[in-house]
This record gives sequence, structure tokens and C-alpha cells, in this order.
Amino acid sequence: MAALEDGHYRLRPRPAEARTAVAALLASATVWGLIWYPYRVLDAAGLSGIRASVLTYSIALVLGVLVLAARRRRERLSWWLLAVGLSSAGCNIGYVLAMLDGEVMRVLLLFYLAPLWTVLLARLLLGERAGRVGAAVIALSLAGAAVMLWQPRLGLPLPDKGAEWLGLGAGFLFALANVLIRRTPQHSIELKSTAVFLSTVAVGAVAAVFEPPAALGGMTPLHWGVVACVGVVLLVVNLVVQFALAHVPANRAIVIFMFELAVGAVSAWLLAGEAMGAKEWLGGAMIVAASVVSARAAAAGRSQFDADSGRTA
Repeated sequence: MAALEDGHYRLRPRPAEARTAVAALLASATVWGLIWYPYRVLDAAGLSGIRASVLTYSIALVLGVLVLAARRRRERLSWWLLAVGLSSAGCNIGYVLAMLDGEVMRVLLLFYLAPLWTVLLARLLLGERAGRVGAAVIALSLAGAAVMLWQPRLGLPLPDKGAEWLGLGAGFLFALANVLIRRTPQHSIELKSTAVFLSTVAVGAVAAVFEPPAALGGMTPLHWGVVACVGVVLLVVNLVVQFALAHVPANRAIVIFMFELAVGAVSAWLLAGEAMGAKEWLGGAMIVAASVVSARAAAAGRSQFDADSGRTA
């Protein structure tokens, strides 16, 4: 999975543009709520999650270089750009692997603890104090995770499976990538997007070396077509989100992206026969509330992370 850019927003977008942007965000959230399924199909055919990630992001990289070539400008590279790429790569590959082996909604909800990590990382890397809103985000996120993960036999509210740890880690890296993107305004969106795709391919290729030899006997032309389609979709979603965030305030976009959870819940029920229990619903509601609190703080004209300092988002 790739990281989001704040960019420059129009203060008064035309109504038609705003409606198109909202529809674009909903479409993107739908894609991310469903993207786990084609990767599971490919895994069942013998193409592992890591190898599938390498192939799909390679397609996105090549197409992205061609599509975005005209918009690029000469820039000096920096170590911060490498950090953006590597954190995004870990997020993308970790998200795919978590979805292959874990319960879709539990992984998604653990991934959506990202606002918690964002508050903490923004303090560490950007010097932004948490304030009252940040404290509320931390409290809601931790309480929601504790309710969802509580296992009496374990005694601690911790992830129970490797896939859940991967989902948690992917959410942390997603937050780290977004904070690093804010830390690097000197780099263009096009360069950062290329760094994300290239880093995902490179990290995945290195990880694939340590996997057993691939058994691709189950791969048919249809499966290779799925690989190509997912690669194209990854690029399109990246570009669509960039367009949408140029016409919709970031605080509103965060709430719209919560639609991914609804798509994930329905798709997991229909395609994988998974259903959430009362604990998951309650914990999930608290995690979603943490994101909404963060978004409402920004909508009120305050920083999402420093409500008391007077900084603007």
C-alpha cells in the first residue's frame, strides 16, 4: 500500500470539481477496501504476496514514469526522500502480507491506528505538541485497540497472529510516510510517487530472494491479467487521490477514506465468509472515532496534532 500528500488546496473549488473529487475519494477507498482479494487470488495460484507486490508495483512504476514524465522537474535528491520511499514500501508490502493471512477487518482496523502513530511521530519529527485533541486521539485509539484485541487467555491486549502484527506495523509505517512527506515539501509529488513505487519494487525484490522457489503452475493468462490490472489500478488510484486532495480539504478527505472500512467489512463477509464480533465492532468504532476527532480538529482551523499551540494544519 502508497502514502498521501497534503499539497496545495483551492480555497473555493467549483461545486462540480468538489463533487468529482469526493467521488474520486470514495472510489479510491473502495479500491483499497477490495485490493486484498486479487492478491489472495494470486497467492492461491502460486504467486506469493511479495512477488505479486513486486510485479504490480513494477507495472505502476513503469507506467508512472511514462505518464508523469512531462510534469517532472530537476530536483536534488535527499535522504528524506529515501526515508519516504522505504517507509512506504514497508507499508505497502506489509499491508498485502497481512491481508493474505489475517482477518480482513481486524487487519484494517489495526492499520487504521495510524492517527495514533501520526500524533506521536509528528511530535518527534516535526516538533508538534499533541495538545488536547492529540491526547483524545491517543486515548480513543488505544482504548479501541485494547477492546478489540483483548484475549483473556493472553492477559494483554496484543495482536494474536503474525498477520495482525503486520497490519499494525503497516499502519505505523503509513503514518511515518505521511509525516515524512510533510517533512519534505522541497520534493514534488511526482518525485515522491516515483520513490514510493521504486522502493516497493526494490524492497520486495530483496525479500523475494529469501522465499522458496515460486510454483507458478496455477497461474493462467487470467491471473497474469489480474497482475496487470492491479498494477494499473495502483497508479490510477495514486493519481486520483492527488487530484481529489487538490479539491477537498484534507480533514474531510480523512473522514471519506473511512469508507474503506465499510467496503472491507462487506467484501470480507461476501468473499471470505468473515464476520466481526461485538468486540471488533466496539473497538473499531472507537478507532474510527479517533480519526474523526482528528479530522474535526483540523476542520475547526486547528492543527490535527497541536490544538493548543495555535498552529494551522
